[in-house]
Amino acid sequence: MAVVALLAVGVQAGEIKLHEWPCSFVSVEITSIPVVMDVGYWIKIKDQDKLKIKLVQDEQDIHKFKGCTTMTVENNFNVVFSCSISATGAVPGEYSCSVDPASLPAGGGTVTVCATLVKADLSKTPGNSKDVQVATVKIKVKPA
Repeated sequence: MAVVALLAVGVQAGEIKLHEWPCSFVSVEITSIPVVMDVGYWIKIKDQDKLKIKLVQDEQDIHKFKGCTTMTVENNFNVVFSCSISATGAVPGEYSCSVDPASLPAGGGTVTVCATLVKADLSKTPGNSKDVQVATVKIKVKPA
């Protein structure tokens, strides 16, 4: 009888009474969702703070000056450039500007910006003046 009692205790000790079975769940992919976005126009002119156009006197005409600078451009769209120039009044005359090439494809490149002054009235500024700002060129861009 003692052996039967020990067997009964052993069976009770081996019982499993759980509300949840111990197991590990595995993730299962059931769908995929595309992620989309709108990409806007983006353009960057590198080293803008270092750009300057220095006008130099024409050898044939003392009242004509011209200067250029090169801009490095990065962009994600086909871009068209234009420019405008406004004189400060320091040296009166007729100012103009140009951009070459006038357009760039997406990806960028280099653009040369030039300023020209004709019919310069040099009597308004003292001789030997250095780095006098005589005008400002503004660059405009638009998608091609």
